[in-house]
Amino acid sequence: MITALDTMRLYIIEGQVLFAKALCQVFSAERNIQVVGDSQLVDEGMLVRARPDVILLDLDGTNGGVAEALDPCKRAVPNARVCALTMRPAPEVMHRCLSAGAEGYVIKDVTPAELIRAVRMVAGGDTYVDPRVAGGWLRRRSSAAGKADLNELSVRETEVIRLIAEGLSNKEISSRLNLSEKTIKNHISRIFSKLNICARTQAAVHAIKLGLL
Repeated sequence: MITALDTMRLYIIEGQVLFAKALCQVFSAERNIQVVGDSQLVDEGMLVRARPDVILLDLDGTNGGVAEALDPCKRAVPNARVCALTMRPAPEVMHRCLSAGAEGYVIKDVTPAELIRAVRMVAGGDTYVDPRVAGGWLRRRSSAAGKADLNELSVRETEVIRLIAEGLSNKEISSRLNLSEKTIKNHISRIFSKLNICARTQAAVHAIKLGLL
């Protein structure tokens, strides 16, 4: 797991050379991110030499299935975390991807800032999935554990996490619920503590998982 103070070693696998170089430039400009290599296809030898902490893997440019793309990455660098990048907003592909060992699933139409955030989350030990893709899949698979999480939240906290998932700011939530911003911040702090999360994007995924949207 990479902390905010550590330098993340990132390897990029992208089938389109121009896009790969653009990704290298985007990440190289970031503090504490070192791009240690890039290639058009999975190259186990290069991965072994590069020793990345995170592999950004283009699923669209790989031959074969999801597992065939992920297996050599995990084999070459067992401790590396993989963030899949694709143009396919398909819940079933996302599910196969996570089941095969990926820690992230990002759609290519995200902003550079969101992609960077996703990679940092994966490096930090979290799982990132695009909420637009995860929503229906998670709703269909609400688990007993998810219901237990929901029972942990008060009625007011449930309202707050739902509004977070809708994209409202603290100020907007404050206005919607007729509460002070300080009270909203306190609710959010308790929500994060109860659900063991640390970011609003994680709260949004939890809200989807709990069937609040």
